[in-house]
Amino acid sequence: MIDVLVLYYSRNGATRQLAELIATGIAAIAGVQARVRTVPPVSAVCEAIESDIPASGPPYVELGDLHECAGLALGSPTRFGNMAASLKYFLDSTGAEWVSGALSGKPACVFTSTSSLHGGQESTLLSMMLPLLHHGMLIVGSPYGGEFSDPDLMNATTGGGTPYGVSHHAHANGSAPISESEKRLALAMGKRLAAMALKLSH
Repeated sequence: MIDVLVLYYSRNGATRQLAELIATGIAAIAGVQARVRTVPPVSAVCEAIESDIPASGPPYVELGDLHECAGLALGSPTRFGNMAASLKYFLDSTGAEWVSGALSGKPACVFTSTSSLHGGQESTLLSMMLPLLHHGMLIVGSPYGGEFSDPDLMNATTGGGTPYGVSHHAHANGSAPISESEKRLALAMGKRLAAMALKLSH
């Protein structure tokens, strides 16, 4: 049994829901299990500290999770076309893993949620790919065809969906639920990432 790490930051819950769907897709592949982790929020107040254990939801990620995973799904809400500072803060701490090549050759995918329809979904996905490429990871996108693809990417998605990764349009107040097409795309992405991790781990 191999582990695929699903690592995300979520403020209003939509990115967390995408993470859970991707984890479900991962677990659908025999021999693979999802390890879901999050990151603590970053405070501008230097004295502010965060508990080592979240009040709810999955545990906070540790650097050891990166060493132990066979693949990585990385998710964040959009912040002006970029990943959230909390996720970037964690990634900035992975210099030793970069030097040692702890993630090199492992597959990775990215996912995001945004409040506005044209709020930088694709640039956020691309911004999350950059540190993964520096780590030597192999980027897994959402294909328009072939195994683990879904016709929703071409035909039915009106909120989120891109070949760069799974996305969701949550609307300004975060009220829009994950659509059925977005759910299918997230599940397919999880399956594709898990299948790739399984192949590369042998």
